[in-house]
Amino acid sequence: MTTKPKNLLVIMSDEHSPKALGCYGSEIVATPHLDALAARGTRFAHAYCSSPVCIPARASFAVGKYIHQIGYWDNADAYDGAIPSWHHKLRERDHEVVSIGKLHFRKPDEDHGFSSEIIPMHIIEGKGDLMGLVRSELPVRKGAYKMAHFAGPGESQYTFYDREITARAQVWLRQAAQRESDKPWVLFVSLVAPHFPLTAPPEHYYRYYDQNLPMPKLYEKSERPTHPYLVDYARSFNYDDYFDRDAVKRAVAGYYGLCSFLDENIGKILGSLEDAGLADDTRVVYTSDHGDNMGTRGLWGKSTMFEETAAVPLIMAGDDIPRGKSIDTPVSHVDIYPFVLDAMGNQEPAVREGFPGTSLFALAQGEVPDRNVLVEYHGMGSTTGAFMIRHGKYKYVHYIGYPAQLFDLEADPEELTDLAPNARHADALEECRARLYRMCDPDEVDRRAKQRQAELLAENGGKDAVIARGDLGFTPAPGAVIAFD
Repeated sequence: MTTKPKNLLVIMSDEHSPKALGCYGSEIVATPHLDALAARGTRFAHAYCSSPVCIPARASFAVGKYIHQIGYWDNADAYDGAIPSWHHKLRERDHEVVSIGKLHFRKPDEDHGFSSEIIPMHIIEGKGDLMGLVRSELPVRKGAYKMAHFAGPGESQYTFYDREITARAQVWLRQAAQRESDKPWVLFVSLVAPHFPLTAPPEHYYRYYDQNLPMPKLYEKSERPTHPYLVDYARSFNYDDYFDRDAVKRAVAGYYGLCSFLDENIGKILGSLEDAGLADDTRVVYTSDHGDNMGTRGLWGKSTMFEETAAVPLIMAGDDIPRGKSIDTPVSHVDIYPFVLDAMGNQEPAVREGFPGTSLFALAQGEVPDRNVLVEYHGMGSTTGAFMIRHGKYKYVHYIGYPAQLFDLEADPEELTDLAPNARHADALEECRARLYRMCDPDEVDRRAKQRQAELLAENGGKDAVIARGDLGFTPAPGAVIAFD
């Protein structure tokens, strides 16, 4: 299909689970601005990141390929601009392509493809989370302490950072309205909320703290899944050492409060787009790099293949995008790459060769590609690679050296029952496995990831030195103090 070139505003958050969003069904979390965006646009009901952790997810989003295709494996192996991104492709064609906020790439002096990077956040020392490189005899991490300790009302370096990102985006849009250009621009605004620390501005925190919030799903130890991969992960992050019931209540209220704070900032940005007179000539896309466990199954943060973490919100709007539509076809962040090129009027077939994505324009019009979407994980808290695909109603999770999992998301959207051990589902299990192997060889991918991680580990002094460096917990905002535990 042919699309008219228009400006594009891409808004990304960090760690926003679709289950904490009104238009995705939450009856608790208030997100009126994002709900309104979905009402005047198209919502993808089953969208997935490429990896449920920041750095690989953001690299895949930029490059338009799956993790095993690009090799940015974990939070110590960040995008460096070596593989051309959609930012590079558009800048080469004389579009202004600007980022404001978190990128989580390797170094600020590298060429990531943007015309300019405004107050970018990149990884610490160009190294990131080195402890995640240790994939055997998993170290016990201390980052969970920060997650629990800082949960509550107040301001953090991240809320201050998000306020500045929002203000800078508002200024940029006002200035863009005054400039003349013969080509549309792309503005990538990358906010940090609701990523921990779970410190939420009081006006948002207290809308949830006193509301008798239910405990997270499957939180009691007797309810939690006992799959060995998840047991190993939980042991490495030792959440139970820090999350008593009061901390759980504060953390959930903090997370929900940050979701509403995020929505408030997005409302300000969209309001400035309207006030600048740019709304009719600009398409808007909202997504998050990955989701968050939100305490479900006793887990916090990211790094699992459950819907809370592997699924992401994905909404787009514009005058040529279907209004009030929900798309059930599973989609992926790799679909962003062809969409952005389409949005700018760059539809040369050669630019798309070798890329697995299908443009969101086509998906919004009802195209159902013959494919499976893929999620991979090779990072912190895991001894082995994890791979997830959607095949119809089934979610299949493949682990190297561990039993596979199979969930029927139509009958069991909360992923309460693993069907893999049930012989009645052997055919579905084998079909999903075969489909995964048509996309990649998981054993070979796992070997490549671990080889690269072993090389980085050696470059940084080995296992003992990396563990002694400590657990950063979260990347500090620009100008903030670095504090390892």
